[in-house]
Amino acid sequence: MKQRLFRLLVVTGAMVLTSGCASLFPTTRSTTESRWTNYAQVQVAFDLIQTNQTTVSDLKKMGFDPAASPNIKILTYVDLIQRFMPNPGIRLEDLHPAVRACIDSKERSRAFEIILKNDNKKRHGNLFFDILGFKRQTHETGWEFDGLVLMDDGTVVYKLSSGQPLISKEDKEIRPLGPLQELEGSFASVFKIR
Repeated sequence: MKQRLFRLLVVTGAMVLTSGCASLFPTTRSTTESRWTNYAQVQVAFDLIQTNQTTVSDLKKMGFDPAASPNIKILTYVDLIQRFMPNPGIRLEDLHPAVRACIDSKERSRAFEIILKNDNKKRHGNLFFDILGFKRQTHETGWEFDGLVLMDDGTVVYKLSSGQPLISKEDKEIRPLGPLQELEGSFASVFKIR
């Protein structure tokens, strides 16, 4: 009786593993908390910022307030130097006049960096091969936004944004030896000729 039950469990387990049930695959979701749910929303809000017009209080009303909105980083003029002049080949004279003014005004200047990301990773394919490590396929989707706002004396003097409105990436990892592939490095280190 116990043997029959064991065989039934093994056959059922094998069927589940080889059927490729999508719900059994691991998924990963990494979302930066913010008031905006997609790239277009944050870009529209960022585009409303006007240089030489928008003030710090205006930024707060627009949702770009590091004290109230998560994932907005406050930068100092030292951070700006590191950001805009990462090597000695870039001189202060090479920078945009507004960036130079912020660096020159030191403590009177402030900068906000908005880094937002929504990343979803879902594995798919053959569950049996995935679990044993022979073949893993992962599809990544999402978006990413990075904005920089420089303020001098409480008014925005420079802004810059970059990002990726649509991420769609397919990763495929094939390991012919499956779980034994991990042992490959261990055997090489054990039998290494000195």
